[in-house]
Amino acid sequence: MSAPVRAGKMRAYLEFVAAVLYFFVARSFAHGAAIRIQHVAWEPLIEQFLLATFLILGYAAFGSLFDRQSGSIAAQGLPLRTGWTREAGVGMAVGWGAVVVCVLAMVVIGGIAVVVTTQPSAWPWLVADAAYFALLALGEEVAFRGYGFQRFAAVVGSSGAAFGFALFYAIVHALQPGSTNASIAISVVFSFLLTTAYLRTRALWVSWGLNFGWKASQALIFGLTVSGVSSHSPIIEGNPMGPFWLTGGGFGLDESWFACLVLLVAFHVVYSVTRDLDFRFNAPVVIPGGIAVDLDAAARRQHETALGPAAEPPAPSLVQILPVAAPPAPAQPASEPPAADPEDTR
Repeated sequence: MSAPVRAGKMRAYLEFVAAVLYFFVARSFAHGAAIRIQHVAWEPLIEQFLLATFLILGYAAFGSLFDRQSGSIAAQGLPLRTGWTREAGVGMAVGWGAVVVCVLAMVVIGGIAVVVTTQPSAWPWLVADAAYFALLALGEEVAFRGYGFQRFAAVVGSSGAAFGFALFYAIVHALQPGSTNASIAISVVFSFLLTTAYLRTRALWVSWGLNFGWKASQALIFGLTVSGVSSHSPIIEGNPMGPFWLTGGGFGLDESWFACLVLLVAFHVVYSVTRDLDFRFNAPVVIPGGIAVDLDAAARRQHETALGPAAEPPAPSLVQILPVAAPPAPAQPASEPPAADPEDTR
């Protein structure tokens, strides 16, 4: 039995490696295709749209070809099950709440200088920026907690996959300009938080909502810098004032040690809001083996093995209720005379 298990794990590991390589190929192709459009304003949105599309369809093809998955898009963590929009909303609320805590600390300790633009032309760009963050979060969830994560978990388990993909997520974020040791550490914590949301629900909706809520709230609601980019919000521009450990400097909250503490506290919040989902989707699933079993016959054989074969019941005996009738006297023929009485001879 050990050889098939090793073969299965080796196949899952090769599929994991293929998924990681495909991520870099898809990202490079999406970036190149967005540049060819030659429209600087729409380039980030188009790039994230292409990347999310390539990842979802590509990993769906992996699941169909390599693992014979019937619903390969749902299997990678995107099932359109009942209440999936509510799950995404719960994740958004958690991400938004974490940002609010960080902003309140900035207001109390330092302060935030806010500039608001009320031009009507800015509102369509606000919608475009919201779509950008939604696609960015979706692409990250599919890449770091979708098909590749599942195949790696089949090799090293869920905990090992969480550690491995947290390192992978940190490496990808370390390639961004301006990243430091603090931003790398926060990306590891954030990756564990998102992976916890996925493992608790066995879907990407809560983790996607949390990822989107964390990034979009910073940029679109409070006008803060996100990963070193401060030009996302066309309506609000915020300039926090305070110590570096609180504001993260020019890199934003992704480099703030206070934000790292808030994300650690958010683990308890994620556990609380996903309690029912964890009960529904992490219960053990009994998969039938496809062999018919006669349970009554198996129980009878077990009983006979322990106590011996059961004795046949004796045949029921006849019980006489009425007396047996005396047989009738034989009739004498009419031609024969009656027998003489011995007393008459005397």
